[in-house]
Amino acid sequence: MKDRILLVEDDKQIREIICDYFEGKSPSYEVIFAADGLEGLRLFHEKEFDLVLLDVMLPGRNGFSLMKEIRQTSDIPVIFITARTMEEDRLYGYELGCDDYVCKPFSFAELYAKVTALLKRSKGEFREEIITCGAISFHKRTLTVTVHGKKVDLAPKELSLLAVLMERKDWVFTRDMLLDLVWGKDYYGGDRVVDNHVKKLRKSLGSAGSQIKTFIGRGYKITEE
Repeated sequence: MKDRILLVEDDKQIREIICDYFEGKSPSYEVIFAADGLEGLRLFHEKEFDLVLLDVMLPGRNGFSLMKEIRQTSDIPVIFITARTMEEDRLYGYELGCDDYVCKPFSFAELYAKVTALLKRSKGEFREEIITCGAISFHKRTLTVTVHGKKVDLAPKELSLLAVLMERKDWVFTRDMLLDLVWGKDYYGGDRVVDNHVKKLRKSLGSAGSQIKTFIGRGYKITEE
């Protein structure tokens, strides 16, 4: 069975070179492309893919937005391929859950090697489907949360907030980072919304709510205790 790759890239020349290079190097690769973000999202939901190559600056819907939606339902390997080389863009891509971030211009041979390595890794060992931190367990496939083994009902924003914190248990997230990751870069409200939802999340988690720590002047972090 072929490994199916979704390529979301608006540059026609890059699309054609990647498709020709990958399919020419290996008959086991099938590359299906989309020229804009909306088409890419439609294809992702309609077909089964093994890996996504995703540009950031796309018409219709940008790559960061697509990455957020992909990670709501899937742990598929994703590589950003983009001309946005600033460190803050690369860090943001990793915060959203990408597996690699390749800046243009890039070596097609290197990109091919990265894709091959990621596909081998994803086949060799399934990614952890349950993230555990202290008494809290986040079930990524079903998007459910348990505390001491008992299911806890969370509102959508509480669930997204908890997912971000648990995916990077060793990070202190500033309010601005949480606003971008949970509410999106287009959100124009104040950062107090973060404090309010953290308060709600702590209450929903009951005794485990104390695992979400406040770092005064910095932000929030989830801990084992």
